[in-house]
Order: sequence, then structure tokens, then C-alpha cells
Amino acid sequence: MTDTLTPVLTANWDQPDSFTLDGYSRDGGYKALPKALAMDPDDVIATVKSAVLRGRGGAGFPTGMKWSFIPQNDGKPHYLTVNADESEPGTCKDIPLMMANPHVLIEGIIITCYAIRASHAFIYVRGEVLHVIRRLQLAVAQAYEAGYLGEDILGTGFKLDVVVHAGAGAYICGEETALLTSLEGYRGLPRNRPPFPAVEGLYASPTVINNVESISSVPSIIDKGSDWFSGLGTEKSKGYGIFSLSGHVKNPGQYEAPLGITLRELIDLAGGMLRPGHPLKFWTPGGSSTPLLTHEHLDIPLDFEGVGAAGSMLGTRALQLFDDTTCVLRAALRWTEFYQHESCGKCTPCREGTYWLVRAVERLEQGEGTDEDLETILDVGDNIVGRAFCALGDAAPVPISSAIKYFRDEIILHSKNGGCPFDPAASTAWAV
Repeated sequence: MTDTLTPVLTANWDQPDSFTLDGYSRDGGYKALPKALAMDPDDVIATVKSAVLRGRGGAGFPTGMKWSFIPQNDGKPHYLTVNADESEPGTCKDIPLMMANPHVLIEGIIITCYAIRASHAFIYVRGEVLHVIRRLQLAVAQAYEAGYLGEDILGTGFKLDVVVHAGAGAYICGEETALLTSLEGYRGLPRNRPPFPAVEGLYASPTVINNVESISSVPSIIDKGSDWFSGLGTEKSKGYGIFSLSGHVKNPGQYEAPLGITLRELIDLAGGMLRPGHPLKFWTPGGSSTPLLTHEHLDIPLDFEGVGAAGSMLGTRALQLFDDTTCVLRAALRWTEFYQHESCGKCTPCREGTYWLVRAVERLEQGEGTDEDLETILDVGDNIVGRAFCALGDAAPVPISSAIKYFRDEIILHSKNGGCPFDPAASTAWAV
């Protein structure tokens, strides 16, 4: 079973000096860089396209195709912005990656900037994770000292400067246009599109925005080839990815495996469910913004198509597992409260809709609601989705609407019993 794992980004995490230049270089780090710099930039893009690397930040858009959207010979500076503002509830892969292996991100940044003809790159990190910011700053300084950053990199004439930028802790800044607005020094609010960032992004110039794991996957593709990468995973979801298991599992953590692995396999790798006799009740395949699934979906392939066919999204592969001791309505309420708190307030559907969602779900959870409240919640959600400036509005109704889909009877019992009827001592009372 352990052969299922494919440690690439996580291969050296157990080494005490994995975060240093020496530790990274000892394990083959910066081997892909001279190879990439000897290629034509368009060939680098073609290699990433051929590997079919899809964005690891949640949307799954082909990375090489995104790079190719950058106009060339336009007389404008080009920028790369790495989205390291990991704030999605349950998502916890980029922070440990940057903490344990920051140089793989730096090497990926250099190769990416060479491919898109950019001479400036920014790593936008959550300001709360000061330890990660310091580690990134150390890695950038080491890369400058080694000649991997700065002027005339490896004698090729290519130059690149990298800035580690600390955000102010707003979930909305994980949305790419709000991130750019924040990076420019303004309040992080999403922008209208078009124009898209590839045409008019940071400082009104062509900009590529990629997730940490997406950029970090580039060196292995250049080093081992696109055929090697596309040989992993499934037919349409190629390669490997970091799956973050948290919640009611014996050994939570990061499991790097080919896309298409099942949750059942991952739970086995993690030593099984936490409490004997308490089975899996519900789980998120990609963080709280992805619709809940149940134990009936244990064997679906965890790739973009398989999870989509089951009615959810692969997202960031943040697998939050809840056993039958958990009240699904209480969990949905906590997530909904998060989205209300983190709404930037720019657009009315999200600002007002999230407020009323929380009020309605609170009434239900306290046993003061009615059956009609369920339809009201679904109606409010329908009036948010597709009507907001950014994806936060689309995500906000997801926890409660998917909870209603699978656990309507349990939610209704809250009202009938005048409060939460859930008995955590009963091992299978609410297993679905």
C-alpha cells in the first residue's frame, strides 16, 4: 500500500536541513534550472503543456496554457505572482511545503519567469505565518548568494528579482485579483474581469498567478520530462499532488500521491479512522468551499473528473474527515460564519447573503428554526452563487447546501427536538 505514495515535493522533508540550499542541492535541487535555461522559453512552456500540469490551487486550469496567454513583444514588463495566501479552512499543504522545502519553489519561480520572460516575481504569503516568511526570505537570500537570482543567472544573461511579500491576513486575498490589488498597496478587493491578469494584472502589466504547489512541480517536470509526469495520475488529471488529511483520522498529515487515489486508500495509509467503532460520516475533498461528500464516496478517484462527477470539486485536496460523533449542522454553521466574516463586502449578494445565511443556520442549530428555513437557505444561496464579484460568494452557501442535500433529516430534527438531537456517545446514530 505504501507504494501508492510518490514523494517528490515531500521527499526530503524528514531531513533536518531540507530547507537550506545545501540540503536541497544534495538531493538534486537546482539540477533542472540549467537545463531549463538552455532551452528556448517557448520550449519550456511547451514542456509544461505536454505534461498537462493543472493548477494545484483549486481551479485546475492547465498551467502551461496560462503561461502561454502572456503576450510577447508587447514592450511591457511581465510579472509572476505566487499565491501563497493559503487561507481556505482545512487547506494546509503550501505552508508545510514552503517551510520544509522553500528552494523547490524558488527554482520553480526562476524557471517560470524565464519561460514567460519576466524579470520580477512576488511570493504573496499570509502575514500570520511569520516563521514561513522568515524561511522564504532565507531561501531567497541563499539563492541570490549562489547566483540563482539577480543579474546574469548562471551566465545566461537572464536576470530575476524575487520579493517575499507579507499580506495582512484576509481570506479574500487568496482570490487572484484581490491579491494583485493588495500587492499594489490597496485594500484587497476583487476586480472586474476582463481585463484578465494575463493581459493587465500587476501594475497594469501582463501577470501570471500560480499556486505554490503548481510552481513547485515545475522543476521535476523539466528534470524528469513531461512523459514521466503525465505517466502518473489518471487520463485527464496527470501527475502527483499533496493530499492533506485532517480531522478524525489516526495519522493526519500530508500524503503525496498520484491524482486518482481514493480516500479509502489514503485512510488506510493514515492508519484508519481515529476512533474505533466510529465510521466516516462526511468529508470535504478540497476544503470547506467544496461540497461535502459521505462514506458512499470513499472509492471515487480523487482527480478533477472523478470528484466532479460525484457532485463536488477536487479543490486544494484538503480532506477534512468527520466521523459519526460530529453534528453536520454545527460544522456547516462554523464554515458559514467564516465566509460571512471574510466577505470583503464589495458586492451586495455576498455581503448581505452571508449574513442572512448565518442567521438562518443559527436558528436551525439552536432548534428555533422551521422546515421552511431549509428552503430559505437554499434560496439565499442561489441568489449569491454566480452573482458575486469573486468565488467567495460561490463558496459561501456550499457547506450548508451540501449538508442539506445529504443530511436533511438530521437537520430537521434540530427543530423538532428544540435543539441539537445529536448524541456523540452513540457510535452510529447519525452514520449515513
